[in-house]
Amino acid sequence: MELSPVEVRVLGCLIEKRATTPEHYPLSTNALVNACNQKTNRDPVTSYTEREIVAAMMELRAQKLCRTISSGRTDKHKHILDETFHFDEHQLAALAIMLLRGPQTPGEIRTRTERYVGFSSVDAVEQVLRDLAQLEEPLVVDLGRGPGQSQDRYMHLFGGPVDADVLSDARSGSTASASLSRTDRLAELEATVASLVERISRLEAELGLNPLAPLPSSENESRPGVGTSPQPKENANASS
Repeated sequence: MELSPVEVRVLGCLIEKRATTPEHYPLSTNALVNACNQKTNRDPVTSYTEREIVAAMMELRAQKLCRTISSGRTDKHKHILDETFHFDEHQLAALAIMLLRGPQTPGEIRTRTERYVGFSSVDAVEQVLRDLAQLEEPLVVDLGRGPGQSQDRYMHLFGGPVDADVLSDARSGSTASASLSRTDRLAELEATVASLVERISRLEAELGLNPLAPLPSSENESRPGVGTSPQPKENANASS
C-alpha cells in the first residue's frame, strides 16, 4: 500500500471527523475539502482542490479504505478501516494523528487524541503502536528519538516506506523556513517604524516643533493650578 499525500490527508480527515463531529458524518465533498485544508491540527497545511479530493476518494475506494454514499444530489464520504482491518477506536485515533500531522511521540498522540478517545496512559499508546507495527503488513514504524525528544517517534506506513533521515531533513528545512520568515517580517516592521519616525521628524521640523518637547497633556490642562497661571486671591476684606 502506498497512498499519495492527498489520499493520506483524506483518510486522516475522515477518521478524525467521524470521531470528533459524528453529527456531521459522513462528510459531503465540500466538507471534506474544508477538512483537508483546515489551518489547525494539520502538518503541512494544504490547499487541495475539489478535483484532487474527488480523485483521491476514487483511489481510496479502489483500495477498499473508503466508501461514497450517494444521497440525492450530494455524495457523502466515509472511511471503512474498521471493516477492512477491524481496527478499534484507539488504533484509529493513533493512526489519524499520524496521517494528519506526521511523526508523533506516544505523549503527543495521547494529548492530541483527547477529542477522539481517552488513552489511560502513554504506555497504552505505546501498546497500540506496537500492535500496529507488528501486523502482517505493518502500518506503523518506530523512527527512534528526534533531537531534544525523550520518546521515540512513530510514523504510519500508508504512504509507503519511511526514511527517518529524510523526514528529519524535511522538518529541519521547514523550521528554518519558518525562522527565516519571522526574520523577514521583523526586518519589514523595523523598516516601517524607521520610516514613520522619519516622517514625524519632518513634520515636526515643518511645524517648528521641538522634537524633545513633551506633548501637551489634556489631563494637566483640565486640572486647576497645572499648566495655567495662578488666579489672584479675592480680598477677604473687600466685602466688609
